Parts: sequence; C-alpha cells; structure tokens
Amino acid sequence: MVYSRSTLRDPTRRMSLALFDLDNTLLAGDSDHLWGEFLAVRGIVDGAHYRRENDRFLREYEAGSLDIHAFLRFSLDVLARHDPADLRAWRREFIDAWIRPRIARGAPDLVARHREAGDRLVLITATNRFVTEPIAELLGVDTLIATEPEWQAGRYTGEVTGTPCFREGKITRLEQWLASTSFNASDPLSASTFYSDSHNDVPLLERVAHPVAVDPDPKLTATAQQRGWPVISLHDSHAPA
Repeated sequence: MVYSRSTLRDPTRRMSLALFDLDNTLLAGDSDHLWGEFLAVRGIVDGAHYRRENDRFLREYEAGSLDIHAFLRFSLDVLARHDPADLRAWRREFIDAWIRPRIARGAPDLVARHREAGDRLVLITATNRFVTEPIAELLGVDTLIATEPEWQAGRYTGEVTGTPCFREGKITRLEQWLASTSFNASDPLSASTFYSDSHNDVPLLERVAHPVAVDPDPKLTATAQQRGWPVISLHDSHAPA
C-alpha cells in the first residue's frame, strides 16, 4: 500500500518504521556523485581524472556491477587527504549550493506525514556519513544509517568501518541498528515501509511489509510491475496525496 494522509493519521495504526533511501529518492540526484563533482569544480581534486572515475563508478552502480569496496577506496581517499576543518567548510558550501536545490519536491511532505503519524524515520543510504549527515538533518530525519568512514586520532583514515550500507549490506546494517535500539516491535520489518528508486535496493524492498518504488530506475520499474509494488513520484507535482 501507499500511505495516504488519512491512513497515516489513523489513531489505531501502530508506530512503524519509515525507511527512506536518499539518492534519487528524497534527493533529485546522487549525493555521492555530486560531492565528487563539487570537489572537481572547486579544484580540490584532479578534475579530469576524478570526474572520469566518478562517472565510471556511477555507471557501474546504475548497471548493478559496482564493486563497493573499490568505490569506497576512491571516494574516502579525499577525506583522508585533507584536514577535517577544511572538509567541514567544503561540506557546508556543498550542502547549501548543491543539495538544498535538489531536495525532491514531494520529499518534505512525505517525511512529514510519517513523522505526524508517529513513525520512526530512518534514512538508510550507501553514501557515507560524512556526506549524508547534514542532509538527514536538512530533511528532518533523526536516524541515519549510512556507510561509515573510519575515524582515528582526529582524522579520517580513508577506510570504511563495518559493513558498507549497500545492497544486502543495508539489511545487515538495519538489523544491527534494530538490535541496538529499544524499538518496540517484535518484528519491526513486518510493519515497515521502504521508499527507494534503485534496483540495488531490491534486497531490502523484499524484506519490508510495504515496498514503494520512487521514480524508479528501469530495472526497479520492471520489478515493481512484476510484483505489484506501488510506484510514486516525488520529483514532480504528482506526489502521493
């Protein structure tokens, strides 16, 4: 089902998890790829080479052939090479100029509906926490489950901590988070909704009670049609009523 405004406000409905993918779902763009573009435009990285690699990894992600560890070695290296104060300053500029204008038109209302219903809001994304933490704050989502860059002795190391939050890794990371919280449900995923645009998220979409394809890529469009999953748009004026 797609939750309508009246459904979400039903006082008899129990609190559930509202899980949101970020890139090309709540955001009209891919924040990982956009961060790389920003770094190239600002001259923080070697523009031509970095752009080629950044674009190549995006194509592999879209095709479903991404080596997540190879990508993370590439994308987290810049965090290790620069002072954290500089990184935070660049990130503020990035969020204001590159992310705020790309919040999907229907995203704030959808998030607000689930918040008003008393649901636990979770942003679950393969993009690393350094990039996505301020985006979660911007969207008003309290819980962020993201790929974790390693931090030691006051700096990023360029390595990843734990399981990358990608494909089946999203299930692993979500289950770890659930085990560490006091979420009051015997089977939290049995009453959960997950919104995503990507075929890479099919493993988690299959696990939740209410999978919703949001402006889906062609592969997810086909899967949603085959399985009868609802398809909505947050990027035009026809967001769910």
